[in-house]
This record gives sequence, C-alpha cells and structure tokens, in this order.
Amino acid sequence: MSKNIEKKWQEKWKNAKLFQSDPDEREKLFLTVAYPYPSGAMHIGHGRTYTVPDVYARFKRMQGYNVLFPMGWHVTGAPVIGIASRIKEKDSWTLDLYENVHKVPKDTLSKLSDPEFIVKYFSNEYHEVMDAMGYSIDWRREFRTTDPSYQKFIEWQLKKLKSMDLVKKGKHAVKYCPKDDNPVGDHDLLEGESATINELTLLKFEIDGKYLVPATFRPETIFGATNLWLNPDVEYIEVNNNDETWIISEKAYYNLSNQIKDLKIIGKIDPNTLISKMVKNPVTGTLHPILPASFVDPEYGSGSVFSVPGHAPADYIALQDLKNNAELLKKYDLVETVANIEPINVVTLKKYSDIPARDVIERLRVKNQEDPKLEEATNELYKVEHSKGIISSHIPDYAGERVAIARDEIRNSMINASQASMMYDFSQHPVICRCGNRCVVKIMDDQWFLKYSDEEWKEKTRDCLSQETIIPPEVKSNFEYYIGWLEDWACSRRIGLGTKLPWDKQWLIEPLTDSTIYMSYYTIAKYLKKMDAEKLNDAFFDKIFLNKSSQNNEEDLEDIKFDKEIVKEIQDEFDYWYPLDWRLSAKDLVGNHLSFHLFHHATIFPKKNWPNGTVVFGMGLLEGNKMSSSKGNVIILSQAIEEYGADVVRLFLMSSAEPWQDFDWREKEVKGTKRRLEWFFEFAEKIEKIKGSPINISSIEKVELNRDIDFWMMSQLNLRLKDATIALEGFQTRKALQDSLFLLKKDLDHYMYRVKHLLDKKDEAIIYVLSTVLKTWIKILAPFTPHTCEEIWETHGGEGFLIEEEWPQFEECLINDVVQKSEEIIQNMVKDIIEIKKIVDVDPKIIHIYPSPDWKWDIYEIANEVGKPDIGQIIGKSMKANLHDDKKELSEFAKKIAREMTKTNYTGKIDEIAVLNDAKDFIEEEISGKIIIHEDNSYDPENKARNAMPYKPAIYLE
Repeated sequence: MSKNIEKKWQEKWKNAKLFQSDPDEREKLFLTVAYPYPSGAMHIGHGRTYTVPDVYARFKRMQGYNVLFPMGWHVTGAPVIGIASRIKEKDSWTLDLYENVHKVPKDTLSKLSDPEFIVKYFSNEYHEVMDAMGYSIDWRREFRTTDPSYQKFIEWQLKKLKSMDLVKKGKHAVKYCPKDDNPVGDHDLLEGESATINELTLLKFEIDGKYLVPATFRPETIFGATNLWLNPDVEYIEVNNNDETWIISEKAYYNLSNQIKDLKIIGKIDPNTLISKMVKNPVTGTLHPILPASFVDPEYGSGSVFSVPGHAPADYIALQDLKNNAELLKKYDLVETVANIEPINVVTLKKYSDIPARDVIERLRVKNQEDPKLEEATNELYKVEHSKGIISSHIPDYAGERVAIARDEIRNSMINASQASMMYDFSQHPVICRCGNRCVVKIMDDQWFLKYSDEEWKEKTRDCLSQETIIPPEVKSNFEYYIGWLEDWACSRRIGLGTKLPWDKQWLIEPLTDSTIYMSYYTIAKYLKKMDAEKLNDAFFDKIFLNKSSQNNEEDLEDIKFDKEIVKEIQDEFDYWYPLDWRLSAKDLVGNHLSFHLFHHATIFPKKNWPNGTVVFGMGLLEGNKMSSSKGNVIILSQAIEEYGADVVRLFLMSSAEPWQDFDWREKEVKGTKRRLEWFFEFAEKIEKIKGSPINISSIEKVELNRDIDFWMMSQLNLRLKDATIALEGFQTRKALQDSLFLLKKDLDHYMYRVKHLLDKKDEAIIYVLSTVLKTWIKILAPFTPHTCEEIWETHGGEGFLIEEEWPQFEECLINDVVQKSEEIIQNMVKDIIEIKKIVDVDPKIIHIYPSPDWKWDIYEIANEVGKPDIGQIIGKSMKANLHDDKKELSEFAKKIAREMTKTNYTGKIDEIAVLNDAKDFIEEEISGKIIIHEDNSYDPENKARNAMPYKPAIYLE
C-alpha cells in the first residue's frame, strides 16, 4: 500500500470530520484506552494497544452506532523529571537511548532537559503517529493532564473523596526514590514496574550478644527452624538499632535505613567468621548452626535466612545439596553438624506427611536448587499450608489453630516480647527509578493516602465489578482478588508534574490517582478548552457529573460562573455519553489502575454511571523477547509504518494474537502479512480480468444461481461474515481475521479452482459471486485495513466513504449445511479416486460411481434420531421399519453406522446423484478420466456398490 494512498485517506477523513462525535438520536458507544505517558517514541507494543479500540470503533460505527473514541496524554508524575535530569547531566546511556532508539534529532536532544518540552514533544509525536496509523480519534477532546482545566477536575475529584473520609494522612510503606526524595509509582520506574511491597517479620536470633535478623513471610515456622543461612561471598555489617546490635548485609542497609530511624553503621563483619557458630532461637531457645549458602540474596530482607526444611522446599533441597558438598563441609568443619540436622514438623496437612517439603520435592522430582520446578514446589506448599494448614499438636500454645490465624498471633506475640520486628521489601529486585537510582521501601509518616482498605468502599467496588463485563472473563477473579488485597495507597508526591493537592499544596497528586475517572472528562473536554479554567469550581463539576442540588437548581447555578445554557449543553453531552461502555488497558494494571478505576467510579458516580465493560490486554514480544524501550528492544512504530505501511502493521498486530494474549512481532511473519494484503488489493483487478470490463460494486447485477459450487461460495461468505461479526462483538480480533481473511481466502481459492474451466467464458454467475464477495470482503476488512479498503471501494465504484457504509448483514438462509456437505462429497470423491489410481497403478477407461441407496440413508436418519451409538436400538428400529430385504446386510450396516455417527456431521439426506452430475466436468478434469454416475447397481461387476455410504459413494475402476 502506497504511503501516499494512506495519507490521502487520512486527509479525506480529517477534512470530512468523520470522527468528530456529537450527541444525536443514534445509540451511543463510548470506549477509551489507557492514555499514554509520552516520555519516548511510540513502539509497536503501543501500536497493538491503540489499534484494538480503533478496530472496534470502526466496526461499531458501521453497525450504526454513534461512537466516541477520544485520546489524551498522561504527563503527570516524576518520570520526565528523571529523564530531563539525566539529559541535563549528559548521561551517555540516556543520550544514546533517545537519539538511537527514540530517534530524537541530535539538535533537539538538549531541549529534552526541560520536562515540559519532553511531554510536548512526545505527545505531538504520538498524535502524528496515531494519525499515520489511521486511528478514528475525536481529537477535539485531546488534553494533557497538566492542562489547567484538567487540574481543576482532579482537584474536584480529590475533594470529593476527602469529603467522604476516603483520604487520610498517616504512616505507610511506599516505593521511594532516595535521590529524588519522592515516592514513586509504576510509571516512574525503569525496572521493577510489577514489584509489590511485602510485609515481612524480622526474627532476632542471638549470637554473642548481637542479633542476626532474617526476614520471613511465615513467622509461625519459627518452631521448625533448624539452622540459619548466610552468604559467605557477601559484605555484612553491624548496625545499631535502639541499643541492639544487628548483623545485616551491606546492601540490606540501604532499604532498612529508610524504614528504621537512626539505624547507624558500626562496622563491617566477615561472614566467614560466623559460619558454623550457633544462634539462639528467639522462641524455643534452641541453638541452631549458621551454614553457608550462595542463594541468599543480600538485597532481600536483611541478607540472612532462617531455614525450615520441613516446610520450605528451598531449604530442604539446599540442605540436601550441602550434605552432598564434601568440599564446603570440610572447609567450615560442618560434616557432623549438617549430618545431624533433620527437618522438624510445624504444620499438619491432609494428604501430606510430617515433612511436606520433602513430599512436594519428591513428587515434582526437584533435582537441586537450580531446578526450575523448585519455585513451583515453593508456591504450591505456601498456598496450601496458608489455606488448609493446622498448627501441629506438639506446638505449645497454638496447637490446632489454622495457620492463617496463628501466623498473626505468633508474629504479634514475638513483637510484643521484643523477639521480632517488622520490615518491608519489594517482591522483586531491582526496582530502578527513571532517574537511574535504586528505589527502597520507605515508611512515610506524613503522607496522604487513599483508604482502599476501607471495607465499605471495597464492598461498593465489588458491586461495581459484579455488573461489569470483563474480557476475558477469567480475569474477573483477578479483579476480585485485588479489590480485597489493596491497602491504603500513597496518593501524593513531592516532585513531578501534575495537580497540587487542593488542601495541602506542598504535595502533588500522584499519576495513578489522577487517572481513574478521566473518561468522564473526555465527554466534556471539547467545551472546557474554550473556558476560563479559573472559573471551573466544584459547583460546576457537581452539576455536570452528579446533577447535584437539582431540587434548587437556580440557587445551585448561582455558584457556577458560566451561563445556564452552556452548562445545560455540557451536562447533556455528559449524560449522553456516560456511562463508559468499554475500558481497554494492560493486564499488568489490573492490580492498580484498573481496580482504582472501579473504586473511584463506585463511590463518586451513581450506579447508573458505573462502567459497563473492561478489556484486558496481553504484553508484546519482539522476536520472542520481552519488549523494553529502556533496553532498546523495540521497533519504533513510525519506522514500522514507513517500512511496511500502516495497514500491514495493523493487520499483523490484530491477527497475531487475541488482545488479551501476548503477541510476538516477527519480521518474517510481518512480510508474509504484507504479501497477503497486496494479494487482496489486487483481487478486484482479477475479477475485472475475468469479467473483461470494470466492475462497479455499487450496482452489482443480480444473477440467478444454479450451480452447487456457486451456492457453496455464497454459503461460505455468509458463514465467514457471521463468525467474524460474532468474534468482533467480543473483541476477538484474531478470530475475526481468521474467518474474514484467512479462511475466506481459502474458500475463494477453492472456488476459483472449482470453476477454473469456466473462468475464460465470462460466466455471469461467477462474476456475480466474485463481485458480491469483493463488496462484502472490503466492508468486513475495513476496520482492520481502512486505507486499503477505502481505496478499493473508491476505485471500483463505491459511493461515499466506506466507513459510512452499513456493516454487511449475514443471511442465515444462505449458510447451507447441505451445500457445504455436497462440496465435501465432491472433494473427497476426487481425492479417493486419485488415491485408488495410485494404489492399483492403472489408468482406467471408466470410473464407476455408486451413490448410497435410500435404505442406507433411512438407517442414517434412525441413527441420528437415536443420537448415540446404541447398536441394538438402531438395528431394532431399522428391522421394524423393514428398510432392506437382506437383514444380515442391514444389521452389518447398522453396526457400522453406529460407529461412524460419532465422526460424521450429519446434515440430512443429500441427492448425491444430482451433486455429482453438477460437478461431473470438474471431477473428470481433476482425475483425468471419464466417470459414470449410476442410479442403481444394475451394472456392478465387482460388487462395489455395497461399499457405498451416505456422503461417501462407492468407486469402481474399470
């Protein structure tokens, strides 16, 4: 597809204002996709994200809906501050990334030291690329989250939540960048975006008046401790904490010092001097040896691990590995010590022995610590012990309690007795801020939080979720989990771009908090652009979004600074478009953004304006590897468009995987997609060549069809149209294309092959069928490849814009199972004859074909009515009906039918003689021989007719 043709149609759509959507009498459809954070160039992963809603929007427009598909730019937060800082500092990695990956001109690079310039530069770039992709966006509603009118909207939202007592100031653990001195969210990170904050218990194991403080999720397993693990290759230090001396890894200090005030370094300590020494269990008083372990991560927890081999598969297998490591045992003089260590039971589980860790290790056949099945073993046992485990009878004070309950009781008891403390850590490392610095978990004691822990709010959010359609449906359970799991969320930041907290101006509202209900802002954004932002007060937004104080409308409107008429117009616009019909976003945002979206809608808006549906996307791969802009492993979308064309990119992205599946951009397959689209573009010319004159798809002359193959092609066309339509309704873009492009092309190839002997005869039926296929085909591919389809439409007589055409309606009456089965009979007949000729290795003069006699069809009908392979019932009913004089032959056939029915798609009796006669010329040409189709078995020298089955005539080569 020529770039000029794509630009031509983009200009035509723009000039005709086709995508500017305003309220009218039609049924509306309002969909949004997560607005991008434009801190770099758009890549093909973004291409998939934004093409899915565009395909759906175009599809629904053709179905007659008034579709609103808007776009804005999420520029809130600190990421661009970090980027600008690194550009200013002339960081070579950042300069290289933006010049060679994001393709920023060299003379523009220095300007990126201004964060405002970054968001302006890249939001403009995004806009241009989205236009180049042909997206049907209503750009009148475009905004940035730093626009003054949007900031007024966000202030209103936060004040609304605070008035409901859902915002509080308090102490909480947050992701934090020490360099920026600022809490960070997922969008602020280069690495570790999916990391969560885990609450851990630090257990104090005494050694020579000091403490090793391993961290754990499972404090109840303290009763099963057998040893401690230290990494002899890691730097350890002694620190002072409230007059206690703790031994921790040097790397752990970075995180812990942001949680424990006045944590001071005393000095370094060699871990090798500690290995083989004994530590005292804080609860049982038992002495445990310190053992060497290279698997101990110095960044996680405090840099030491206490070992519970009875209930931790990793500890069990590590202990076995150590027992087999004679060199290490000898080095630390641990042979006898390790030999005497045996796992200790703490938790009782049905279907497990006293040592569950050993059970799961042996069942999964975990070989050593490097075995990938070890993680599976750990996850399985952790979950089952948490949900079904009971503290064993020999454990004092807690025997018989459920693990889930005892865990908190044991932890609290140890903390109260100064045997333990609390800490927080990331679920994965490293977590890197966009400024390049490593993040920590910090305890903030003057931070503002949204109270997602509030049970009443959670319950209302669950109600909101229950009435929503989630695609794919299985993701709904993820939402349910996260709604219950979410705790209070730090909603403010010290630095970055964005809106200041209206009641505490030293804080900025963080990026996820200001992007929860912006879908409602889209509905009125075209008006707010022309209005004085300073006049946008709470009364205005209350009126527009909530119709607040409708009882005393006059009094309410006095507080609003705009004319009643414009306020009414804006309110009517919102009321027309809301609620949101579809929200599209990535699966990694279910645990935050998408759940917040539900929380905020549930409490701010009345039930009638709660969102109707959410579609969750998978991730993108590049030649099998995860895409990452920061690592340069991306294809920039503008480059892909330049090389292949927008329609090829769109077609590949929509056909490679369903939206909720991960897709993989592979250059070889993209080139294959390009060839398919080129074939489709040339298809109309092939029809004109067959016709011998130009075709006009606006005035296709109706022709009465008589041949089965023509009926078959029309049946297949309507079947593919039906399946594609159903698939698109459910956002199944891959399936829709499988039906409407790949399978339909396969059908067409078959049809063209079947009528090849007629193609040079200007057959009217063939021309009618092909022209009808073309007209329908252009329409059903229009949402996917709009430029190509518009060009074909215009070139071959289409009137007006194709996008304004009505989506084709499939005709159920034309989807004919009998016609499809008839064609199957013909194809199988050709294949069988060719196969028999190969086997017998003869060139027959005549090939005799014997269709199935009526009595066999009657038995088939009986078998179909019985509905299951019940031989006795089939034979009984057949005998009773006296279908055939030869009872033995009837009985044998009934037995055979009973087996065949489970494999046969029975569509009823077919006039095989008529079907075969209709395709006689084709069959003879294919088999290079003459055929005789017999109406009976009066001539059957080899008694072959008895082999005839319904849908499978018998064959005799003479």
